[in-house]
Amino acid sequence: MRGVIVAGIGTDVGKTVASAVLCEALGADYWKPVASGAEAGPTDDAVMVGLLRDGGSRVHPCTYLFNRPLSPHAAAALEGGGISIDRFQLPEAKRPIVVELAGGVLVPLSDEHTNMELIRRLDLPVVVVSQHYLGSINHTLLTLDALRSHGASVMGIIFNGEELPDTERIILRMGAVRVLGRLPRLVTVDSAAISALAADLRLSA
Repeated sequence: MRGVIVAGIGTDVGKTVASAVLCEALGADYWKPVASGAEAGPTDDAVMVGLLRDGGSRVHPCTYLFNRPLSPHAAAALEGGGISIDRFQLPEAKRPIVVELAGGVLVPLSDEHTNMELIRRLDLPVVVVSQHYLGSINHTLLTLDALRSHGASVMGIIFNGEELPDTERIILRMGAVRVLGRLPRLVTVDSAAISALAADLRLSA
């Protein structure tokens, strides 16, 4: 396996924790191609160094890193640049790579491209991270539909947070997707917690 792409159904649904768990489950490296909000606190790649065993050697630098906590296309415009889809190449690594997207699958990277073009360019299966809230069924099904309509391969879904059986049942049924695991709300997010969660993922078919 070359790796997987982690896509959320929106912002702040648990992609980074899910990415860390997948890294440990797959023995993989981590890469976030585009990140914004560096001025607001530690970036996701900095956080990942602390969550992974030997994290300093497994985290690849962002291709684009912006200071403002905005959509990538807006942050790039404010900081005097732009995002070129042609610059994205999967880093060379001896291990598989878990690629965390910035936001959802249709987040704009420029006036011409969204995360969907990045997904197509990297040509890796996608793991969707869903968190329950009013409207999350719609957002999850829309995400799955968008991925498939653009020819992406969906590996499965990870539910993050409180368990809601009926919500999960309808997503799995209508979305025709399998569940890879569930991530509980963690009181302490550290490498020990990540390793324990990784052991419970169901990645094989």
